[in-house]
Amino acid sequence: MAHSHDHGHHHHHGKDQTEGRLWISIILNFIITAAEFICGIISGSLALLSDALHNLNDTTSLGISLVARKISKKEANRDKTFGYKRAEIIGAFVNLITLVIIALFLIKEGVERFYNPQPIDGMVMFIVAIIGLLGNVITAILLYRDSTENLNLRSAYIHILSDAFSSVGVIIAGILILWYQLYIIDTILTLIIAGYILWHSYYMLRQTINILMESTPADIQIPNVQQAMTEVNGVLDIHHLHVWRLDEKNILLESHVVIDEDNMGHMESIKSSLKKLLSTNFDIHHSTLEFEFEPCEEHHESPCN
Repeated sequence: MAHSHDHGHHHHHGKDQTEGRLWISIILNFIITAAEFICGIISGSLALLSDALHNLNDTTSLGISLVARKISKKEANRDKTFGYKRAEIIGAFVNLITLVIIALFLIKEGVERFYNPQPIDGMVMFIVAIIGLLGNVITAILLYRDSTENLNLRSAYIHILSDAFSSVGVIIAGILILWYQLYIIDTILTLIIAGYILWHSYYMLRQTINILMESTPADIQIPNVQQAMTEVNGVLDIHHLHVWRLDEKNILLESHVVIDEDNMGHMESIKSSLKKLLSTNFDIHHSTLEFEFEPCEEHHESPCN
C-alpha cells in the first residue's frame, strides 16, 4: 500500500484592496451611525435612533467580514494544518444568521404596525432615509465587485443592500402616507424587504452550511469523478472517494486507488495521470490518493481506513 499527498496551497501576498474598501465602508457607516445617534437624542426622534441601530448593525457586519478576511489569510500551522481559509465562511454564517433575525424582526414589526399604525414625522423620515440611502449606496458600490466572488463579503453586501432597500421603502412610504394617508404601504414594503432578505439569506446559508458540513460541491458528481479516474490507464478500481470544499475556491479529494501489483513500478506515473485529470477536468488541485493492490473487503458497505 502506498500513500500520496498533494497540497497545492496558494498564498496571496501584497496589499489587499478589498480590506481597504472594507475599512472605508466601516468608517463611513460608523460616522453616519454616530451622527444619527446624536441627532436622534437631541431631537428626540425614535425614527433616527432606530435607523442608527440599523446602521450600527451594518457596521458590525462589515467588521465581522473584515476580521474574518484577516484571519483567513493567516498561514497554516501545526494546529491549523489547512490554514484559516474557513474563517470567511464562518464570518458569512454569522452575518447571514443576523440577517435572518433582522428579517423576522421586520415581519413582526410590519404586522404590528398594520394593526397599530404609528404617527410618522414626514420630514424626519425623509432626512433619515436620504442619509441612510446615501451611506448604503456608497458602501454597496465599494463592496459590489468583491461580493460577486466571496460569500463572506456577499453576506455583508446583502446587509447593506437590504438597508438601502429599507431607506428607499421609507421614502416611498413617506410620500404615499403624506399625500394619500396610505399607512398600509409601510407594512407592505416592510414585508417585501423582509422577504427579499430571507430569500437571499436562505440561498447563501445553504451554500455556507454545505461548505462547513463538507458536502460534495454542487457542480461535482461523484459517479462522474469515479468513472473518469477508473478510465486512467493502470487503474482497476476507485472507492472511498470523498470530495468536499475547504472554502469557496479550494476543492479537496481523497480516494483509494486499486492497481495491479505488476504496475507497482508505474505507480508514480498513474498518480501523475490521476492528479492531472482531477485538476484539468474537475478543478481539484488538492488530492490524497491511497494506492492498494487489492480492494478493501466489502468496501461498498464499510469503509476501511
